[in-house]
Amino acid sequence: MRIPLLFLCAALVAAGALVAGRLTAPVRVVSSSPASSAGAMDSDQFGKRIHDYLVANPEVLIEAMKELERKQDSERDNLAQKGIEEHGRELMNDPDSPVSGNPNGDVTIVEFSDYQCPYCKRTYPALKSVVAADGKLKIVYKDLPILGEASRIAALAALAARNQNKHEALHNALMEFSGKLDRDQIMTIAASVGIDVAQLQKDMEDPKLKDIIDRNMALASALGVRGTPAFVIGKQFVPGAVDADALKQLIDEARKG
Repeated sequence: MRIPLLFLCAALVAAGALVAGRLTAPVRVVSSSPASSAGAMDSDQFGKRIHDYLVANPEVLIEAMKELERKQDSERDNLAQKGIEEHGRELMNDPDSPVSGNPNGDVTIVEFSDYQCPYCKRTYPALKSVVAADGKLKIVYKDLPILGEASRIAALAALAARNQNKHEALHNALMEFSGKLDRDQIMTIAASVGIDVAQLQKDMEDPKLKDIIDRNMALASALGVRGTPAFVIGKQFVPGAVDADALKQLIDEARKG
């Protein structure tokens, strides 16, 4: 597992704080010039003691990393909960967001996704099977094209396909496609599900579609979404890929309120 550099640096700082609390030797800070070198030496010695302690007790670093991750997750969840409360209508009932499943369902699942995201594609079959087996779920799609130009084109195509009542067909086809996407491939996929490609490309130029994507980006930022996929299920924020069992449990929790 590769650890992001910024995360590792933050963990090292946290580990240093943990070790500093466990070491009993004080650090003398002396302002007078003759003693300043002694103070600096004490600081160097203290730093070496922290280094030696971490080398001898590497579990402290692991503990610090876990604590940092817990803190970040807590901050993310708090931000997401605030965002859900403040932007509930935009999440659940924006008329510009495509919907599938039961539009009057008792549980709403909002999905932030990118058509090039492998984790979105991994979650797609689970979500599709759960929705097919449960007739009381409303799915709201929030395109979040964060993986390059092909992602943006695919998002625009999916949104424009609504004009031909083909959003769900194109969405499913794009999620099921396992190759590399580009404009030509996206148009080929669109044609394969019965879309008039010439009309689709005209509709994709509508500036309203770019505005929808921009609003999705702003909404994702307000919720603290760090990547795709990300879900809001009922009033719970769920980052990352989930399997069918986890989805069912989250849906049950949403129904219980």
